[in-house]
Amino acid sequence: MKRPTQLDVAKRAGVSRSTVSFVLNGVPNDRVPISLATKQRVLKAIADLGYEPDARAQALRSGATKTIAFVITDIRNPHYADYVIGIEEIAVENGYHLLISNTDLNDEGSLINFRDLTRQRIDGLILASSFILESSEANALLNQLVKRKFPIVELSGWYGVDGALSDYQDATSEVMKYLLDLGHRRIGMVYGVSAHEHAKDRLLPYLDSQHKAGLVVDHSLLVECGPTIEDGYQAAARLLHHPARPTAIIAVNDLLAIGVYRAAADAGLQIPKDLSVVGYDNIPMSNYMVPRLTTVSKDAVNLGKKAFELLLTRIQKPDYPLQRYTVPAKLIIRDSTGEAPE
Repeated sequence: MKRPTQLDVAKRAGVSRSTVSFVLNGVPNDRVPISLATKQRVLKAIADLGYEPDARAQALRSGATKTIAFVITDIRNPHYADYVIGIEEIAVENGYHLLISNTDLNDEGSLINFRDLTRQRIDGLILASSFILESSEANALLNQLVKRKFPIVELSGWYGVDGALSDYQDATSEVMKYLLDLGHRRIGMVYGVSAHEHAKDRLLPYLDSQHKAGLVVDHSLLVECGPTIEDGYQAAARLLHHPARPTAIIAVNDLLAIGVYRAAADAGLQIPKDLSVVGYDNIPMSNYMVPRLTTVSKDAVNLGKKAFELLLTRIQKPDYPLQRYTVPAKLIIRDSTGEAPE
């Protein structure tokens, strides 16, 4: 069937096409007086015909698409779903649609996605994948967008654009103090990132805390790997077959911690009796693992909400001063950590 147009609605309601447009756009009566009876006829005609406004045509007329994009690092990680929940809840309340783009931890693909998205008809962009901005090409593109006053909010670092951020540096120092106070002296780390720099807010306090405690850092207890559960499993298996295995393992996110749990079970170890485990991000399933996972939370849902609020302010006020919102991460102690075994 042919899609009904505004002209079809006008003919059915017995009014002009401009009247239909005024009703659809809610033009105030003090600008264009339209009687209540006429409005009702137009609305009935719209309902009878099943008319839906053409979003593309509306965007061309208004210059706004009511669509924003959210770029994430790894769609397999539930941590990013929490951001989406927060962003979408506020976006829908404000009449915006959310487009999600996954970079899949691929630098070249990330740059292509970043470039393509900025060529789309979108009103703004939220980034939760810092490595997009770590190449000279991406930085040059970002600078062009800033000059154009294109609305962007970052969730992973400060890049000269608005940002909603919570890093794990102070919380990791707290994690290390907590584990050291429990008597742990051999603390391993499963460092599953796409590039060495991406979790420095966990790596640097991990190393620094050992130095401050007077410990000799054993770099063989720091295992770099990929970002999947299987990668976490393989990295943990290496640690647990170490001649002097760690009594605690920190995984740089909860997804990797799931792999650590499986490796511990396969090695015949009990958590936390034989091995303490700490994760990051507080994904929903972390509270349902057996035992419940000790983790660190950024409150990604709240950060997602705040990111959209910052973006909306930038969309509405392009010359608004640079916005920076920070919130401290929080250590959540559950059942996967305990005193170091003798």
